[in-house]
Amino acid sequence: MAALADRVRGSGRIAAGLLLNLLVSICIVFLNKWIYVHYGFPNMSLTLVHFVVTWLGLYVCQKLDMFAPKSLPPSKLLLLALSFCGFVVFTNLSLQNNTIGTYQLAKAMTTPVIIVIQTFCYKKTFSTKLQLTLWVGAKQHELQVNSMQLLYYQAPMSSAMLLVAVPFFEPVFAEGGIFGPWSVSALLMVLLSGVIAFMVNLSIYWIIGNTSPVTYNMFGHFKFCITLFGGYVLFKDPLSINQGLGMLCTLFGILAYTHFKLSEQEGSKSKLVQRP
Repeated sequence: MAALADRVRGSGRIAAGLLLNLLVSICIVFLNKWIYVHYGFPNMSLTLVHFVVTWLGLYVCQKLDMFAPKSLPPSKLLLLALSFCGFVVFTNLSLQNNTIGTYQLAKAMTTPVIIVIQTFCYKKTFSTKLQLTLWVGAKQHELQVNSMQLLYYQAPMSSAMLLVAVPFFEPVFAEGGIFGPWSVSALLMVLLSGVIAFMVNLSIYWIIGNTSPVTYNMFGHFKFCITLFGGYVLFKDPLSINQGLGMLCTLFGILAYTHFKLSEQEGSKSKLVQRP
């Protein structure tokens, strides 16, 4: 009975984490697109604000004893910080220059790539059914840290990298730069974007650490459908019949993945119970 209660609580936490990530991930896409379209705020500078606010948010959480920092060697986090930095910068760059539909389509290609990486680099196998329906987690397990502890060190490292890179690609003090003349409404929107980015980053690390990168990306396809529809409503992005059919196929794939994944888990549990 106690085991069942623990399982229900664990499932509830994962569901709550997925719901939070769903809300803030959709919100950050529309908010960032609004900032790019209506204010023209520079991409890399916006990403820098995201990482700085994320680190400040984690610093406050640490002071409130929500987690205890763990000493980690910078060399172990350097590649992760660089990868996450590039991931956010190029994601925002795609959002800045493409329609929301094209932006979401590019993101959807990450799932098969992650399956290949997990298969060849981490020797993780996927059944044929799961493959047909279709590094952060590995790093968390390797360093024995939770999502907050890992992000607490990654965010300032990524901020430092962007602080060095921004002057080479964007104006800093001139008009259109991060310290240029901006309206109060623009600054408030950028700050709000940073707060939501903190919640996005934290929920991403938590979900991957408590589920798997593939589960996170399959859930991302559900967000893909909602975001595509939201782009059609808010920004008048074109939505063709083929895209509508694609959304239905995506939802079917998510349901199929969930069904096969649960079937595999039940099969594994049955074998453990039958073993003498």
